[in-house]
Amino acid sequence: MKERTNLRNQRYGEILVVKGGPWSYTATVYNTIGLNDCPEAAWKKLDAKALKKELGARTVLLNGPRYFMMDSNALKNPGGVSTFDGLEARRLATVDITLPDILRGRSKPYTGNTVNRTTRYVYKAGLPVYELVSPKGDVYVMQSYSLQVDPTLTAADLPNLGKKLKLPKGWQYRVVTPKEDLVLTTSGTATVLQDELLNSYQKK
Repeated sequence: MKERTNLRNQRYGEILVVKGGPWSYTATVYNTIGLNDCPEAAWKKLDAKALKKELGARTVLLNGPRYFMMDSNALKNPGGVSTFDGLEARRLATVDITLPDILRGRSKPYTGNTVNRTTRYVYKAGLPVYELVSPKGDVYVMQSYSLQVDPTLTAADLPNLGKKLKLPKGWQYRVVTPKEDLVLTTSGTATVLQDELLNSYQKK
């Protein structure tokens, strides 16, 4: 697997090309990391409706800008690079997506989704890690924060993010500082969810 380092607080964007139907849909995820820093002008230029027509897709979802919170990651078998309205992005994963999510334009908050990928995320010892804990005790580690809902959000806001989130009953937001590197690995599939601000978390 090819590893990328120094990712913490690195900006990126994702383009999700959704195909399939009428009962099941799959989104192919293209990510700008390693190709560009998702420039604001280029991102704002993206036209989801035009891309949908151009690509013959059920819909196109724009997921970003976002900022990674792991320090390094490695991905098995990344795909090729495509260009969307002049913005380069690499195919990294596929996601099974529901019709309600398509109509909503995003996932239902605090609900796990299956992402098809094999990855290794490393969070360095001594640096803060932000987690959601479900009522069942499942732990989800923040992999990225988003500017889509709150464009003023920064990494400095994350320690106190729990005060801003409208957590469902029984859920907790916490900050931990691992004494050793925290390593999250997936083999084929990962479970990912988002909060209402569209920050993303991967299940431990």
